[in-house]
Amino acid sequence: MKIIFTGGGTAGHIFPIIAIIREIRKGYPYGDFEFFYLGPKDKFAKEIFSRERIEVKTILAGKLRRYFSFKNIIDILKLPIGILQAFYYVFVISPDVIFSKGGYGSIPAVISSWLLRVPIFLHESDIIPGLANRVASKVALEIFISFSVKKTEYFPAKKMFSVGSPVRREILNGSKSEAEKNFNLTGEKPVILILGGSQGAQRINDKLLVILPEILKDFELIHQTGRKNFVQVKKESEVVITQDLKKYYHPIDFLDEKQLSHAYAATDLIVSRAGAGTIFEIGAVGKPSILVPLPESAQNHQVKNAYAFAENGAAIVIEEINFRPHFVLERIKYLFSQLQVLSEMSKRAKEFSRPEAARIIAEYLVTYLNQ
Repeated sequence: MKIIFTGGGTAGHIFPIIAIIREIRKGYPYGDFEFFYLGPKDKFAKEIFSRERIEVKTILAGKLRRYFSFKNIIDILKLPIGILQAFYYVFVISPDVIFSKGGYGSIPAVISSWLLRVPIFLHESDIIPGLANRVASKVALEIFISFSVKKTEYFPAKKMFSVGSPVRREILNGSKSEAEKNFNLTGEKPVILILGGSQGAQRINDKLLVILPEILKDFELIHQTGRKNFVQVKKESEVVITQDLKKYYHPIDFLDEKQLSHAYAATDLIVSRAGAGTIFEIGAVGKPSILVPLPESAQNHQVKNAYAFAENGAAIVIEEINFRPHFVLERIKYLFSQLQVLSEMSKRAKEFSRPEAARIIAEYLVTYLNQ
């Protein structure tokens, strides 16, 4: 049985696919499955999928930007070429189903699969669907969603199946003692984990650097800077931090799966962007968080994701316009002065989580294939 997965190429598309494939392999070890990924050329995606023994086929995909850019003209021309490439791969592979995580990179694969009458399933991470999944929803058999049917916009209710966002089980098995070894944690202060998504968050980095000497007086930081930002952040931090505080600051360009699991286990508070994948991971590990939604996210979906997570007390949302360095520092200090509040946030985060999403989707797909 052959399954083609497709998506936009970011971590938010890749890791849920990995989680689903692992659940299929784990739940059906004797099944005759072949897995493929069809999407735009992306070094990060290819590296991750290759490690998982998933065959990658690359195609051109045009990104529709919601602002004027000459790149839009070039990308419009890429789309028909990408559809032809995807048509060829879908025809040759002859998959039994295609599973789309959305994103601009999924459009050629979905259109080609529809033309070739391949059954299409979607997963939508956000409350407000992106353009790709809006288009794909017209021809999808089933749409798996992360949030509730009531909250999720646009899709017809009869097609939606609320399961949560697929989370890799491996990130739930981190060790605090391993984190101490991996990141050289001192254990002398509460630990804060700063996440900016797979690409980091330049503006969060910049504002953190303003208060870095002050925050390190009371807290120890694991800081995922983003690969592009690591060198700059490292250099700037070395200028502003005194020698006696350096042992409390642990910048890293990107946290791989094991590192992330250990960082989650060791942290007492997470400061993060509000991508749905990260929100559901935070919920699954039951950690309190401060969410800083990306204001440029399509249809403002990160803001809506964040408030949906925070409405039962699982997190605090600070929109970027209010993300002022000393204001954030005071909020962090306040939370650690109210340990009962942090404990309640952890409890609420756990209640929100739906760690079985990947298994549910895997079982659904396999059941469909065996009909």
